[in-house]
Amino acid sequence: MSTIIDTFIAPPCLDEIEILYQDAHLVLINKPAGLLSLSGKNPQNLDSVHYRLVKTFPGCTLVHRLDFGTSGLMVVARNKAINAALCQQFSERRVTKIYTALLCGHLDDNEGVIDAAIAKDPALFPLMSICPITGKPARSRYRVIERIYQEREGALLPLTRVELTPETGRTHQLRIHCQQLGHPILGCDLYGGLTLPGTERTPRLMLHASELHFVHPVSDERITARNASPF
Repeated sequence: MSTIIDTFIAPPCLDEIEILYQDAHLVLINKPAGLLSLSGKNPQNLDSVHYRLVKTFPGCTLVHRLDFGTSGLMVVARNKAINAALCQQFSERRVTKIYTALLCGHLDDNEGVIDAAIAKDPALFPLMSICPITGKPARSRYRVIERIYQEREGALLPLTRVELTPETGRTHQLRIHCQQLGHPILGCDLYGGLTLPGTERTPRLMLHASELHFVHPVSDERITARNASPF
């Protein structure tokens, strides 16, 4: 059995976590890009969403995670009972997550579905792979918001702003599904978003969790959280 060694060292993140809503049971935050969700095993990767929030909200736990490079909405439980209730909503796919992304190139279709199973392969770590045999089912929907051109390095770079809705929650799902679509997310260092001319110096992964829909575990109120994309 292969041993996975994670050599990634996160650069310092100077951006603050924005608290969007809080009550006695949960906290809604806007996570900055370039911050780990959970502290890593390497002591140099101590700084994270959880490491920062537990100082203000003792006993808080993460219900879900966002990739290091992804910004946007996260819901954080303030105790174990709330964590269990929210985790159940996620596992039963009763939580809707909507992301905004900038994809390389112009998509032909205005909307569509990417249905491609995703597999973990220790030999490829940290990359995931598309594999219909060993992969777990994964499905994402996309909708084009606009097709634009950005000036980069003296050339016009075609980009498509999309709304992405993952129906499953696999690791790197949106990033690898967009690559599978032939239009990787701009700034994605793992799945081809930095390979086109003019993309090499993209400052971040252009993926933002912009909407989160779930039911408050105590009040049963339908929560619709929105946070506009910074790009």
